[in-house]
Amino acid sequence: MGRVELKNKPIDITNRHSASGFTISTLGCKVNQYESDAIAQSLKDTGCILLPGEENADLCIINTCTVTQKAAMQSRQAIRQAIRNHPGARIIVTGCYAQVDPSEIKKIKGVHDIIGHADKHEIPAMIVSTEHVERPHPVLTCREISDERDYRQMAVVAFGKRTRPFLKIQDGCNTFCSYCIVPYARGRSRSMILNSVLENVHKIRQGGFCEVVLTGVHLGAYGLDLTPKTNLFNLLKRIQASTTIERVRLSSIEPLELTRDIIQLVADSNRFCRHFHIPLQSGDDGILKNMNRPYTRSFFRDLVLKINTLIPDAAIGVDTLVGFPGETETAFENTYSLIQELPVSYLHVFPFSSRAGTPASRYPHKVPSKIIKTRCAKMRKLGNVKKRDFYKKFIGQQLEVLIESKRDSSTGYLKGLTSNYMPVLADGGNELENTLVKVRIDKIFSNHAVIGNICYLG
Repeated sequence: MGRVELKNKPIDITNRHSASGFTISTLGCKVNQYESDAIAQSLKDTGCILLPGEENADLCIINTCTVTQKAAMQSRQAIRQAIRNHPGARIIVTGCYAQVDPSEIKKIKGVHDIIGHADKHEIPAMIVSTEHVERPHPVLTCREISDERDYRQMAVVAFGKRTRPFLKIQDGCNTFCSYCIVPYARGRSRSMILNSVLENVHKIRQGGFCEVVLTGVHLGAYGLDLTPKTNLFNLLKRIQASTTIERVRLSSIEPLELTRDIIQLVADSNRFCRHFHIPLQSGDDGILKNMNRPYTRSFFRDLVLKINTLIPDAAIGVDTLVGFPGETETAFENTYSLIQELPVSYLHVFPFSSRAGTPASRYPHKVPSKIIKTRCAKMRKLGNVKKRDFYKKFIGQQLEVLIESKRDSSTGYLKGLTSNYMPVLADGGNELENTLVKVRIDKIFSNHAVIGNICYLG
């Protein structure tokens, strides 16, 4: 394996007693979190030691986000913070911001490597291969991501510190919504082959985990690029037939791709989590058209009502994007009233942030930031009402809860999660961590959790 040049001195990464210490900072989505966990695990497999952020490290990796201008700014801040907090460390910047705006990162003094998505999975090997190499900084390894056609399998199952590990099964996006930079950062849709998904789910179960979260940049497009073609529904059927993991949770899935077959499969199974997260963005047909979102207000309403009919206890989370160019008060109220009338469980409310490089950044009729802020506050208040109404439905009921591997710092309770995405606080011993238990829901603790009593082990 050899030695790696870090902190201007050789560090033996084959010997755990003298191994280099590293940190990894992650901004953005579940896909980024999965990839950070995978990179970290690969580095630990070489003998490197993952350090808490406050300890001085030999190597710092910043996995960036650029979905909005604010996210890009936060990525730059994270890079500069790593440079300040870890003097002499080798600084590696990767992720979506590194892919889209490497020239901006090059301006930050102290960065050693800028690595795009096409080579992100090779970071541990790159560290080893550059031993004793004097190079001008920063070194740019950033290929054209739109040329990528194959899914790049991470070398490990990424467990990280989570009780519910993520498994990225798809990357890239072909949709090109007018406000979104992600297709330019991630490239075309690419899927993990089906047998590899099954193998990874099996490894996660063998690792002692009860739940896996299937994630992707455009999860509903899974399998359409494979030969022969398949789809998410077929994958879920194979997972049900061929694996023994107790819970499978889907991350965000587009409205048109949440098919009746998938909904019915979840309704008929006790293994797929009764939880759907569906990006609406706007409830106004004109705004949806300008966003290049391929569905209507009416279609979304029917979809949510269909889920609620087939799975009355399902959590239905919704994304809304507030303040898109041309969003009049009437257009905003169309979104608000649609959410208000539907059995939605929680909201993620995002203010529109003009992102250079997207068509929407050039659209006229920008909404003033003060109005966007007011509308977001109103939408978030509605989201809190929806969440409390959803929680109230389950008071007095017994639900299966996955106890997670940490306690709530403010209350001392064990923390857990139901299949339908309710955070639960309950008293119990540490031996219950990472187990499924039955909990009777007693009361609402806050907008962020309910409190219950453990009844018996699941």
